[in-house]
Amino acid sequence: MIKTAMEPTLHQFLKDKVIDTPGAYFHAIGGIEDHIHLATTVKPSIHLDEWIGQLKGASSHEMGKMLQWQGGYGIVSFGTRDLKWVVEYILNQREHHKMGTTFDRLERILDADG
Repeated sequence: MIKTAMEPTLHQFLKDKVIDTPGAYFHAIGGIEDHIHLATTVKPSIHLDEWIGQLKGASSHEMGKMLQWQGGYGIVSFGTRDLKWVVEYILNQREHHKMGTTFDRLERILDADG
């Protein structure tokens, strides 16, 4: 669980890690107690599975073991014309969950069989 008190530190840490990654560009981060959304632009040279593993591992270490990520992750690809609404959604994710106005495309969690 992501505690409210740790959220600003965690979000800033992840933002900084994205900014420090050559070929990755930060757009937005937001989340609720059990997951975060991170909007980035990444060049094809970035191996997403390794990079996400590094983000998760480094953030767990940074948070002093108060944070343990689930084993999986989700990736949603979208074009630049959708970037504005995706960023707005992420920045207002807590309200979307509270009001029941989530977008399935960005929230759907699949099991191992897809």
